[in-house]
Amino acid sequence: MRKLLFVAAVFSLIMVSCQKDQVKTDASIDEVSQDVIELIAALGFKTNDIQKVPEGYLVEGDIIITDEDLRNGIGSGSELVVGDSEHYRTTNVVTGLPRNITIRVNSSLPTSYVTATNAAIARYNALGLRLTFTRVTSGGNIVINPAPSTATYLASAGFPIGGNPHANINVNRNYLDVWVANTVTSIIAHEIGHCIGLRHTDYMDRSYSCGGAYYNEGAAGVGAIHIPGTPTGPDANSWMLACIGNGVNRPFTANDIIALRFLYL
Repeated sequence: MRKLLFVAAVFSLIMVSCQKDQVKTDASIDEVSQDVIELIAALGFKTNDIQKVPEGYLVEGDIIITDEDLRNGIGSGSELVVGDSEHYRTTNVVTGLPRNITIRVNSSLPTSYVTATNAAIARYNALGLRLTFTRVTSGGNIVINPAPSTATYLASAGFPIGGNPHANINVNRNYLDVWVANTVTSIIAHEIGHCIGLRHTDYMDRSYSCGGAYYNEGAAGVGAIHIPGTPTGPDANSWMLACIGNGVNRPFTANDIIALRFLYL
């Protein structure tokens, strides 16, 4: 499956990453030391196409790994599994429940992002979790910012640190400004999922949603906990699949809800 940058003229017809595999450049690789690559690998992340970004390192297309993550580790602990296409969490989840997380949309972004953020928040709040979300116009535990104009991903976010959600989501205006509203809502909900500790649903095989060759990243030496009552078949519409195409809407599936309630109910 062709990736985002190679077929930008027909991006509405293809599957792309968020979420997505990045275009490898010598410059981005030169900025990442071998020590950092080994630390990222030890956390269980894919190490090809690592990019140095202001917040730290971009891996797996849309995940930010900070220097603090590398120092303290985020992959040592239990994993959440749903069937063959699996839900994973890091050991760094949001604590201090019940808790409300505030989200602010950078004022430089069009109002369409406010609308999409409100819709994404509504999806979470409808679940009756002990973790709720509110959009605010100042401050914010999570701030949605425009990505650099040269970004090759649709959106990016990181994982919780110290029991708090990751503080930033970056959105690529080159694409999302003109993408279908429900798709942008699904992407923002996906990145919020990372901010509260969720990994990609198809972590064990990203080709499931992205196409291309099979890739099993392994369990990184940690355990796995299967969620009782979930099916053994793959969950084709999970909001945490690694890749999405324009026009696709991914509200929470029954398995997504089981996973979120396991963590935050």
